[in-house]
Amino acid sequence: MKNHLPLFSNIILRFYFNWVTSLRSTVFTAIATVSLAMGLSASLASTSYAENQTATFAGGCFWCSESDFEKLDGVISATSGYIGGHLKNPSYKQVSAGKTGHTEGIQIIFDSSLTSYESLLEYFWKSIDPIDDGGQFCDRGQQYRSEIFYHSEAQKLAAEKSRQMLAETANLGAPIATKITAASTFYPAEDYHQDYYLKNPVRYNYYRWGCGRDKRLEQLWGKPQE
Repeated sequence: MKNHLPLFSNIILRFYFNWVTSLRSTVFTAIATVSLAMGLSASLASTSYAENQTATFAGGCFWCSESDFEKLDGVISATSGYIGGHLKNPSYKQVSAGKTGHTEGIQIIFDSSLTSYESLLEYFWKSIDPIDDGGQFCDRGQQYRSEIFYHSEAQKLAAEKSRQMLAETANLGAPIATKITAASTFYPAEDYHQDYYLKNPVRYNYYRWGCGRDKRLEQLWGKPQE
């Protein structure tokens, strides 16, 4: 009788080798898949963080500022609110009385892959009267002052550079009164102020016309480009 033990042993070894090879390939594939997924997730998180940034400006009536900035490409949202004061959770009545130190402002969320902070600064200057140190247009008092509130050192440097360039190139006839300040707590305004220009277009347009905002802006910057 022939001895089949060597043949049987070879079959067992070959089966074992193929099983180990298959298992190792499966494990490596799983590890690679998990690593790729983790890397993609981190990349997406990083991209999202890098692209969505915040800018905060005060340019007089926040109804008008919100309306102006929400028209821009790359602006995700603009929220009306109060900033730069000493009272927590101020109301519109308190801020408009001029005793809280706040100014009306807007906080913008923008996609930096579609627009830049520098572009927003350039647009901001053309939406205000930067030489008015007593308010903006028909709205008087420091609760309507113009101001740039920076959220990082990079924004601070960009704002200062932008203001310096404006002072050197624009024939404004007076010093720029707009301050550049570190952002403090921003308090969103009451719901009825948000998107006021959309909720109450007739009242909004009458107010804007009556306040002389666009007339003054045209005097400063010329007719807006279509």
